[in-house]
Amino acid sequence: MDRNLNNLLKWGIENSAPSTGAGTTGVTAHSSDGTTATAAPSDPAAAPISSPAPERSNLNPELLSALFGGPSEADLMRAAMEVLTDPATTLDNKLIAFDNFEQLIESLDNANNLEPLALWTPLLSLLAHEESELRRMAAWCVGTAVQNNVRSQERLLAMGGVPTLVGLATSDGEDQAVRRKAIYALSSAVRNYQPAMDEAAAALKKGGHHDHGEVDAADMDAVDSVIGRLKERVGGAKA
Repeated sequence: MDRNLNNLLKWGIENSAPSTGAGTTGVTAHSSDGTTATAAPSDPAAAPISSPAPERSNLNPELLSALFGGPSEADLMRAAMEVLTDPATTLDNKLIAFDNFEQLIESLDNANNLEPLALWTPLLSLLAHEESELRRMAAWCVGTAVQNNVRSQERLLAMGGVPTLVGLATSDGEDQAVRRKAIYALSSAVRNYQPAMDEAAAALKKGGHHDHGEVDAADMDAVDSVIGRLKERVGGAKA
């Protein structure tokens, strides 16, 4: 049985109204005028015993989606990426889709779903989009996905995304807003993940920028020094 349907059935059972049965009957008295009255039993032990209500669970959003046929968050992520990669979609609508996408991948589970949903490739391709606003949003989403997330850091490295971010962050001809978000993404990508830190340091050296040597990804002061130099190149503004 589908997991959602199984959970839905369980929820229905837990939240069904408990059946009530007759406890004990009282004593019925008949008066001379033909009326009747029922008295409660005098024996307290004969009174019906109420059992505590069973603990009830709440429906989670996935169950509600299964019940009412709404799209899952994975469906919403795919739909947003379809909008972003559709040449016929207006820039305004793409920015709305990107904003929704970024909010979805703030969830660790959704960020980790980028790989099984095959969304890393189109996301990274948007780092090279002709529209600077889309490049900025793509870098922002990358930074959100990899922040404190080793699994996503691994995927970004494997997909060759670190040198791309270094290129955006250090290009003097790039829009400053794009560079800031690329620096933010790099900062998230390299912290506590040595392979990405090594890749970023190598890309910076290869590009003729400051040679940081070996940087310990777990040393936040050392990482901040690398990121700080990049920020200085774009006026030190925050990402």
